[in-house]
Amino acid sequence: MQEPPAALLNAVQALGAAFHGKVAISVRDVEQGWMVAWNGERANPQQSVSKLWVAITVFDAIDHRRLSLTTPVTVRRADLTVFHQPILPLVGPDGYRTTVGALLQCALTRSDNTCNDVLLWKVGGPAAIRRMLTEKGIRGVGFGPGERVLQARTAGLTWRKEWAGGAGFLRARAALSPMARRKALERYLAAPYDGATANGVTLGLSLLGQRKLLSPASTQRLLSIMLASKTGPLRLKSGLRTGWRMAHKTGTGQELGNLATGYNDVGLLTAPNGHRYAVAVMIASTRQPISARMRLMGNVTRAIIRTAQ
Repeated sequence: MQEPPAALLNAVQALGAAFHGKVAISVRDVEQGWMVAWNGERANPQQSVSKLWVAITVFDAIDHRRLSLTTPVTVRRADLTVFHQPILPLVGPDGYRTTVGALLQCALTRSDNTCNDVLLWKVGGPAAIRRMLTEKGIRGVGFGPGERVLQARTAGLTWRKEWAGGAGFLRARAALSPMARRKALERYLAAPYDGATANGVTLGLSLLGQRKLLSPASTQRLLSIMLASKTGPLRLKSGLRTGWRMAHKTGTGQELGNLATGYNDVGLLTAPNGHRYAVAVMIASTRQPISARMRLMGNVTRAIIRTAQ
């Protein structure tokens, strides 16, 4: 294994130290194996980054012929979750008939919470994702209880089935006292229910890029979907230069006042010559504006590109 470039190590540590908030950064060379990090071993909220592990578990089921991209699925109103779910208006009284492939596309490119949770339970629930992480050797990555329970617990609530769709949850959350919400959020940040280290995330991304998690066909399909992601265009991707590509997955947590949590972007960065880097920037909590958070992420990408040239 080669030594990491000193210039990149210095840049990553300087970016991490200068940011006002709790941030973890990890950069891993997929081909050469070296890694540089800032707070790389601290557990951080994943939020929708965890959709990546659901997708890998789904594709693993496809590789073992337990599912296919064309497997039919009906999304019911009872399946609806909270927050971002573009599929919501399509789910009528009789449900919405779709396929595993379409759900994957929507969960990854648009970060649809309902599409992701339907897939999660299709492959066996959180226990199946945790089993995949263990069996594939993705150390340092946990998995939470599913979107609805996670978001309810983070807010200081217990999920109720009549909240499917999110409106009831939002009303219940709004009725909580600021102190109750703050205590619940502090509990979550102290020990995230969906916690993962930045180094663990880049390990998983590196194994994915090396085709050690899935078949070549499934690997290519998953990365092509991640390349088409429509979320977070000004996060890690804001630092791209001509010829560089980023297959990525974002995550965004709840906010309380001006405190933002779980603001993340992770992905595989590919140089024009095909050399690849697994990258994770995970902001556990900060009071910095969105522009500062995105600038940090873009600066990490710029630092990698600058070092590679």
